[in-house]
Amino acid sequence: MDAVLERTTRKDQKIAQSSISKIEKTSRKVIRKDSSSVKIKIQENGEFLEIPKKALYLLFDILKNMAEGRSITLLPSDSQVSTQQAADLLNVSRPHLVKLLEKGEIPFKKVGAHRRVELKDVIAYEERMKKNRKEQLDFLSRQAQKLNLGY
Repeated sequence: MDAVLERTTRKDQKIAQSSISKIEKTSRKVIRKDSSSVKIKIQENGEFLEIPKKALYLLFDILKNMAEGRSITLLPSDSQVSTQQAADLLNVSRPHLVKLLEKGEIPFKKVGAHRRVELKDVIAYEERMKKNRKEQLDFLSRQAQKLNLGY
């Protein structure tokens, strides 16, 4: 599994903040073009690289998160992760994640004594939880309005 997990340093954050507006403008221009790729120039050696348009959007998302001081993790979408990695992605403890696995909330496979979780299943669980939270908040908001609680 190819994974990149790097904490964003203050220096990286400042560099990302200074370049985010430039790459945002460039992305807006590129999105209008029919081509599926773009050419970028590496300043240090003057070399041009052709990259998929989607890679430019990914670069924009990476810089946006770095500019906000967030750490970045890149994983192939079809990869399997350990229970600790899955817990980190969901921002929960590993024991809590194991309980979710044992209850069948997230599918998993056993490899020897170790549990492995498909990344797509972790992401699907997270999306279900976000949807559920939104529905619950909407319900509470409607109830508060019905009861004239000032919300």
